[in-house]
Order: sequence, then structure tokens, then C-alpha cells
Amino acid sequence: MKTDELLTLLSADTAPVHPLRRMLSVALVVGFLVSALVMIATVGMRPDLAGAMIEPRVVVKLSVTLLAAASSAVLVFRVGRPGVPLGRALRALLLPAALLAAAVAIELSVLPPDHWMASLIGRNALFCLFFIPVLSAVPLIGFLWAMRDGAPERPGWAGAACGFSAATMAAFIYAFHCPDDSPLFVMTWYVIAIGLVTLTGAAAGRRLLRW
Repeated sequence: MKTDELLTLLSADTAPVHPLRRMLSVALVVGFLVSALVMIATVGMRPDLAGAMIEPRVVVKLSVTLLAAASSAVLVFRVGRPGVPLGRALRALLLPAALLAAAVAIELSVLPPDHWMASLIGRNALFCLFFIPVLSAVPLIGFLWAMRDGAPERPGWAGAACGFSAATMAAFIYAFHCPDDSPLFVMTWYVIAIGLVTLTGAAAGRRLLRW
């Protein structure tokens, strides 16, 4: 058999490989849409959303969660490819963290100390801990499914990145329903919920993303 004929046969028997970026893009879009629909179909958006959108604390809450979701999505798109540096993507996560820290500092400076605990606890702390992970489920599954077509050097870290991205996306969506706008509340309950999903992603990544 000639070499050209052999190469033709081999190429014909090879299934097409979907690029990792395309698979992750599909997981991102589908995960976001499904989570948004779940939120709208179950608890809905807050009734005063139109007026609340001009409130500084609401703007900060939406900005922090959006920046975290965007930055973590960039990290997910890079962590599945071996040899790709992650430094810039990791440093980008400092921006939403710095914005939230500044908002907390401002609130503590203007709010009387006897109001701090009420702002931190809010009205829906337990529901926040429950619903952000619920909204994270489909994006996390999608990211992990897509990541199996990649080659992450550290499966646990890759899974954690998937969990963090899914959770920050869910937090952004949930923020349109959440009536608790205090940066103290966001710093506490949103961060705990995101951390739980991140740990879940890390555990799943170690099991599912091994080479």
C-alpha cells in the first residue's frame, strides 16, 4: 500500500475533534441560559429591580459578581490547555475582590457599628447558600464535560476553576433576585456559597479530569 493511501485511510478513520474552546463556549452559554431560566421560573427577579439598579450597593453587587464571572471564565478557558500561563487570568480575579473589599470598608465607615450584624446576616442568608449552588449545577457539569476534551496539568485545580466560574456566574444571576444588597452580606454569604461550589468542582476534577 502506498503511503498516500495509508494516510488517507487513517484520516478517514479519525473522528473529528472539537476544539476545547468551542466546547467550553457551548457550556458557558448553555449553562448561563439554563441557570437564568431556572432563577426566573422559580423565584423570579426582585420586584423593585428597576428602581434598585440605580442604588450604589446594587451596582456594586452586580459589578463584583459580573467581574468575577468574566475573570473566572477566562481562567477556565486557559486552565484546560497545558503550558498556558495562568498568571494574568489569576491576577484579573483581584479586581472584583478589591472592589468588594473597598465597598465593605466604605460601608463599615458610614454604618453605625450596631447595624453591622444586621447587614451581614441580611434576610436570605440560608437561601443564598442553597440557591447559588443550585444555579451553579448546570454550568459546572457543562464545564467539567467540556474540560474532559482538554489536557489540564492539574485536574484538581482545573475542577476548582470550573466550580469557581460556575458559582460566580450563578452569583451574578442570583443577584438579580437577592434583596440583600449590603457588601457585608455579599462578602460573607456569596463568598461562602462560591467556595462550596469551588470545592465541589475541585473534588470532581480530581476524579473526572485525570489523564
